[in-house]
Formats: sequence, C-alpha cells, structure tokens
Amino acid sequence: MWGIDPLMDSNSKPNVRRAVRVTAGAGLERWRVRTAWVFLAPTLAVLALVAGWPLLRTAMLAFTDAYLSRMAEARWVGLENFRWLLTDGDWWRSVQNTIVFTVASVSVQFVLGLGAALVLNVRFAGRGLLRAVVLIPWAIPTVVSARMWRWMYHDVYGVFNDLGLRSGLLAQPVAWLADDTTAMAAIVVADIWKATPFMALLLLAGLQAIPPGLYEAARVDGVGRLNAFVYITLPLLKPAILVALIFRTLDALRVFDLIYVMTSNAVSTASMSVYARQQLIDFQEMGYGSAVSLMIFFVIAVFVAAYVTAMRASLVEEG
Repeated sequence: MWGIDPLMDSNSKPNVRRAVRVTAGAGLERWRVRTAWVFLAPTLAVLALVAGWPLLRTAMLAFTDAYLSRMAEARWVGLENFRWLLTDGDWWRSVQNTIVFTVASVSVQFVLGLGAALVLNVRFAGRGLLRAVVLIPWAIPTVVSARMWRWMYHDVYGVFNDLGLRSGLLAQPVAWLADDTTAMAAIVVADIWKATPFMALLLLAGLQAIPPGLYEAARVDGVGRLNAFVYITLPLLKPAILVALIFRTLDALRVFDLIYVMTSNAVSTASMSVYARQQLIDFQEMGYGSAVSLMIFFVIAVFVAAYVTAMRASLVEEG
C-alpha cells in the first residue's frame, strides 16, 4: 500500500488503520460542515435582507434628528437621542410596565401551563378533543382577542361589571381599563388567557419525551407521585421549560398589539414597543424613535443572553 513502510511490523498496522479512519472521519465532518453552509446560505441571505438591513437602517437613524416629513434633511446628532431617552420619565415608565407585564404574565402562564400539560399528558377518554379545545385561545389572533377582552371590561356593556353587579361583588361599574390601578392587571389577565395554551403545548411536548419506564421503575421502588414529579419530571423537563420560558419572555418583552388595542397610548400601561410606536408614528420623530427601537433591541438581547447563560449553567451543574 502506498505511504506504508513494507518493513512495518504487525503491531503498527492497527495504528495506521486508526489514523486512516480518523483522517477519513475529519474529512467527512468538513464535508458535512461545508454542505450545511451551502444549504444555510439562502436562508442567511434572506435574513440579512429582511432583518439585517432594517436593523442597520434603524441604527443609522438613531444618531440623527430625522423626522418623517423631512427625512432628506436629517442631521447627525450623535448620542443626543440616547441622552434624551435616558432622562425621559415616560420611557422609564414603559420599561417598568413591560417588566411588570412580563414577570406577572409569564410566571402565571408557566404555572397554569405546567398544570394543563400534566393533565393533558394523562390518558383518558376525549384527551385529543380536549387538547384541540385548549388551543383555541392561542389560535385566535391577538388583535381579535384584545378587542374581545376590551368589550368584556367595558364599564357599561362589559360582562365582568354585569356579573359583579348581579352577584353583589361590585357596588358600581368599574372602568377596568381606564383606572390606573386595574388597567395593567386587566391586560395581564387577557394575556394569560391568550398565551397559556402555547406554554402548555411546549411543556406537553417535553413531558411526552420522558420515557414512561422511569415512572414504572419509580412505582416499583415505592416512590410516590410527588417525589416522582420532583425528582424525575422536573429535572427531565428543564430543557422544555427553558425553551417555553424564553419564547414567552421574548413575546412579553416585545408586547405591542395587546396593550395598544386595549389601552392605546395610556402612560400607565404603555410598553416599550407602544412608546416606540408613539414616537415614530404619532410624533414622526424617526431619529428619536429609532433610538428607542435600538434600545429595546439591546434590552431584550441582554436579558435573553443573561437568562440563557444562567439556565445553561444550571443544566450543566445538574448534568
């Protein structure tokens, strides 16, 4: 064989074969990587066009005083937009509203979604139909569900006021969405109703990936249901929990349509996205609005990066 010493003893032949296999494996791996990049190239090009360019354009406008009515006259102002943003009380109020909305809605959705997933994971008659029915709130477009909840909260025609007055729980109608003390809670309730099925669906997929044999072995060993849930279900469900929480947290931090349809530009409930829309559309301040949008992007990116890093560290420690 070419490249092999004819005087080589028999003991060195396995080493040569092993080296040939390693070289062939490395070549195959490089071929797979190149093939993957070839197939990913069109997708990456489309993403660069539809996402990369708008982000770059937004970053460029963020350092100008551009107005929608006179974009050609935009001047470079450096960090002036960001200085004004960091001193704007309405901006910080929108950040606070977004954080409150995210923490409240995602935490309750996780608890309810986990409970629903555990129930839907049990075999019983009509389980398939129940799974389909549970997904109905999530399937309804957000604008439609927001409009529906807005009517339900109406102080004159709303069903909540009607039920409260009939049952004696309310002495007079409540303007749920006009009162600063109840508006955010009302929006959170609407979002919980809307997004809990999505959380349950992701967690249900994680539950179905757990081998049933683990529970059978635990049952044989005399392990109770609570201990099986704590020491088997939760540890094995952590990857699915991570995915579900990231998806819902991203959606909650970027929330716009639900809040805007229900309370418009109200300062008491405006999210970061609602605040950005007001600057860009209502006030036509493209430069300042772009600075707000860029700040939202960095806030979400930093939050998600920190969250994913912490969750991965937790998974590695337990693994």
